[in-house]
Amino acid sequence: MREQTLDVSNHQRLAGLGQRVLAGGRLDRDEALFLFHLENSADIFDLIGWANRVREHFKGNKIHLCSIVNAKAGACSENCSFCAQSSAYQTGSPKYGFVDPEPVLAAAEEAKKNGVTAVGLVAAWKGLKEGPMLDEVCDRIRELKAGGQTRPDASLGIIKSQAVADRLKEAGLECYGHNLESSRRFFPQTCSTHSYEDRVETIGYLKKAGLKICSGGIIGMGETREDRCDLALSLRELGASVVPINILNPIPGTPFEKNPPLAPLEILKTIACFRLLLPRQEIMIAGGRTVNLRDLQSMVFTAGASALMVGNYLTTLNQSVEKDLQMLKDLGLDPNWENHDFADQQEDSCGCEKEHCETEAAPV
Repeated sequence: MREQTLDVSNHQRLAGLGQRVLAGGRLDRDEALFLFHLENSADIFDLIGWANRVREHFKGNKIHLCSIVNAKAGACSENCSFCAQSSAYQTGSPKYGFVDPEPVLAAAEEAKKNGVTAVGLVAAWKGLKEGPMLDEVCDRIRELKAGGQTRPDASLGIIKSQAVADRLKEAGLECYGHNLESSRRFFPQTCSTHSYEDRVETIGYLKKAGLKICSGGIIGMGETREDRCDLALSLRELGASVVPINILNPIPGTPFEKNPPLAPLEILKTIACFRLLLPRQEIMIAGGRTVNLRDLQSMVFTAGASALMVGNYLTTLNQSVEKDLQMLKDLGLDPNWENHDFADQQEDSCGCEKEHCETEAAPV
């Protein structure tokens, strides 16, 4: 952050924007960019204070916990520049085929013991088509659903037909993870084997099937603050229910291996901006938090986060679940849910009081 003289007018403007969000209103792109470009630490902590108020207003003290099972690892045909599992890069990442039922059910049982709401099946491949692999995926989902331990989620790549999305819904899937990764403008720098439009199309099929959407991105890939702003606005437009924010953990062997880390205060500011733009959504802090935030991890909740990915990530380690649970307890936050059905995200209007709201979420 650059040193700047404190501008009192920023405090007044932040108060106006924060109060509007608390009242159910929305911010436009120019207002959002003002937030993303805040530089002075006093202004950033002012923003964080408003993000905390917004989180408490819409989410109370509840924190949504998720974990993942790497159901198929490595040898992915896609060339995502941040990913250790791409076959295009030599990273030493583990490789194995689609897992049997036992490890998935064991992961669900462990998750339930730790109060985790959802377990997501994640596979390193381009996507799902109709055929034997889809049958096997649906079997794993049905087994998770029948176990009644946690909500079955999945992140299985690109989907190119409505029939596949419908099959996943019929098998008992409730929420599908499919990140936009970054803005439409920056996306070509992250991947060339599929497009941003492919991802938006996939989300369209999933929404039509009646599935909830978990979609976010990665910060620290070299994108601008404007890119982060536009990612948040796109997620608002697409109607994501869970918005994971990953912070790049540069993996040796990938094109992003030498990317400089984001400053912790820049990360916390970004989380706070997402909260003010997405006041009712679950803002979930996922990969990269331990290496990038270090001793400031607990501040993600003050900055507006209402969800946390716990347990290890796909190819990198996380801090222990026990330590995460103690962190939540120390903050007076509650990870226990009888049923998290996203009912707290329902809203009648954006609060702008216009007869024809210009900020209504457009259909995908």
